[in-house]
Amino acid sequence: MDLNGAELEVLIPAEEIDRRVRGLGRELSRTYQGERPVVIPLLRGGFMFAADLVRSMDVELQVEFLGAASYGDQTSSSGEVRLTLDTSLPLAGRHILLVEDIVDTGLTLAYIQKLLISREPASLRTVVLLDKEVPRKVEVEVDRRLFHIPDRFVFGYGLDSPGGYDRNLRDIVAVRETDGPSGR
Repeated sequence: MDLNGAELEVLIPAEEIDRRVRGLGRELSRTYQGERPVVIPLLRGGFMFAADLVRSMDVELQVEFLGAASYGDQTSSSGEVRLTLDTSLPLAGRHILLVEDIVDTGLTLAYIQKLLISREPASLRTVVLLDKEVPRKVEVEVDRRLFHIPDRFVFGYGLDSPGGYDRNLRDIVAVRETDGPSGR
């Protein structure tokens, strides 16, 4: 696999993502049995994870969307979080499941969690596809994470590469690391 001449390395294959997402869907179905949660994917990167997750859940639910940006066209967080899309459904008294693609600095997730808590939900749970092994700038509450990953820029499975491409890859990939200038 390559991207504009760069060789890509599969970090998490599609089959493993699918297996873990389906397992989480079964777990959340038990958690929300008898409830009608509002599932809120954080756009844009969380859309594919959320779509697969809600299809694997066997409970009545609603889906709303939130958009936030802290990266822009960069490969690391700018530190400034902007809300780019807000929910339209009243959330007071509702059980909310926040679905995030990746947590690293914690800035975006902390901002969104604080926003949602201010709307007085009955409960707020957060599930994260990828937890990057980096020091957090702020602590965040994550109820369930599917994968821990090293401190590398990853894309595929809904996460975009620089320039916004490759969200449609089924695997989660990274540019293959080289051992110095010779590429070994």
